[in-house]
Amino acid sequence: MTFDDYAVDPDSEDSSRPPVRTRLSEAIAAAVADLSAAGVASPRVDAELLAAHVLELPRGRLLLVDGIRAGELHRFRTLVAERARRIPLQHLLGTAAFRHVELSVGDGVFVPRPETELLAGWGIERTEPGATVVDLCSGSGAIAISVADESRAARVVAVERSPVALGYLRRNAAAFPAVEVVEGDVTDPSLLYELRGAVDVLLCNPPYVPEGTPVPPEVADHDPAEAVFGGADGLTVIREVVLRAAGLLKPGGVVGIEHDDVHGSAVPELLRADGRFAEVAAHADLAGRPRYTTARRT
Repeated sequence: MTFDDYAVDPDSEDSSRPPVRTRLSEAIAAAVADLSAAGVASPRVDAELLAAHVLELPRGRLLLVDGIRAGELHRFRTLVAERARRIPLQHLLGTAAFRHVELSVGDGVFVPRPETELLAGWGIERTEPGATVVDLCSGSGAIAISVADESRAARVVAVERSPVALGYLRRNAAAFPAVEVVEGDVTDPSLLYELRGAVDVLLCNPPYVPEGTPVPPEVADHDPAEAVFGGADGLTVIREVVLRAAGLLKPGGVVGIEHDDVHGSAVPELLRADGRFAEVAAHADLAGRPRYTTARRT
């Protein structure tokens, strides 16, 4: 069963007769089949989230809904067809969930991933009241905004260079007075020069995928390449982040850098080789893959 079995005229409902309804469970089952055939990694989750979006209710309440009206079914089918073309789910919803916040996302800004929540959580746990926190390569602002939302940091500086991403970042940060958006490039040695030696926590989810690495269509066709690929070995930007961290952190300040799962040894070694960091530690994601590295400024 696919959506071809549910050819419904969205304009068929009128006030002169009862609205046409399809069982919601059947519509979702058809969507799951179509998304599975298209190679979507989480077809049921995506189908249910799209249905909840159309019906304007939480996903957990779908079980309480029996039928879906013709107009709603038409909108649902349209969204499912777009998702089957591997348009990111978050673009269709208009937002991405990250820890306790909803972020505005779309073409031109990197969609934050669940694994980055681990790095953000590590940083939040180490952010003392009144601290100064820097989020480099901020993108949509996921890390910076989560720190502002969940800590009592006095200042959270979110740095991004992409004009398109900056638009999303400013929109997302508008409700968080502690977040200061800075247009800047992490490869610039003078970046945030006024904060040299004054930062308590520095976090970064940089572009780190080695060039030439196969990526899903959602990434290849919709995430900006400059936010995904980090040079031939994936470490081009990370090398600069290590230098910026060494200059910006105060003695005892901490840094956390997300990286590709092939960099489980390389990034810790970069921090050790710099000579200005101690307590270098590698951290795995929930799947057990190397995901981020942390250290303390000596």
